[in-house]
Amino acid sequence: MDLRTHIQAVDDEGRRLAYSIVDFDARVPTCPDWTVRDLLRHTGEVHAWARTHITGLRQERNDDVSTFRTWPVDDDAALVDWYRHGHAALVEALERADPDADFFGFLPGWRGTRFWARRQAHETAIHRVDAQSVTGAITATTTEFAVDGIDEMLNGFFARRPGRLVSDPPLSFVLHASDAGRAWSVSIGADGVTTTDDETKDWARVSGTAFDLYLLLWNRRELEGIEVQGDLAGLAVWREKAKVYWSF
Repeated sequence: MDLRTHIQAVDDEGRRLAYSIVDFDARVPTCPDWTVRDLLRHTGEVHAWARTHITGLRQERNDDVSTFRTWPVDDDAALVDWYRHGHAALVEALERADPDADFFGFLPGWRGTRFWARRQAHETAIHRVDAQSVTGAITATTTEFAVDGIDEMLNGFFARRPGRLVSDPPLSFVLHASDAGRAWSVSIGADGVTTTDDETKDWARVSGTAFDLYLLLWNRRELEGIEVQGDLAGLAVWREKAKVYWSF
């Protein structure tokens, strides 16, 4: 996916998230420790945090919470306005930034504007799904976007710190995106997770749409409705231990 498509996704997904808010006190099924209010605060914080790197061309991670933890405390209407303003500012920052600028990014591969556009596109899409999970009316992304998100998760987050998810003995599984002609063979071993963009025939197999697999890897959906074959011990370990955290 190109930069323009990622920026458009940040814009579209952020708007959809705001439109999906129906009850600030409702628990978020996909993030049961959060209310909808918590979800909106978190997503707005991440947008503001990302923007500080883009506008400042920062060469290191910004740990100064005073620059992004600015949401209203007790006013839900003001919270929505704060979120919408921050989201629009993030989109504007991405649109104005030099596409080829080289500055801080925290996953292997892309840095600078291209990194932040991709990361915030998927950050926002997953949290839009969280917001929609309250009513169950979850809308799918495009196949291309979901494939990009699977690639980011497997070859980004779990290539970033190879030893963060381990298994002894090694376990493995194949993800097959039925609507994309793509497959990923995932091995969890003593040194961490390795992924190849192919299909190892004798491994356990999980087959579904790219969007279903995208949500599965992010622990945003269950296996119901997804075709599975073989011993899924490797996927079970993934679903138990493959967590992505952001905290200050």
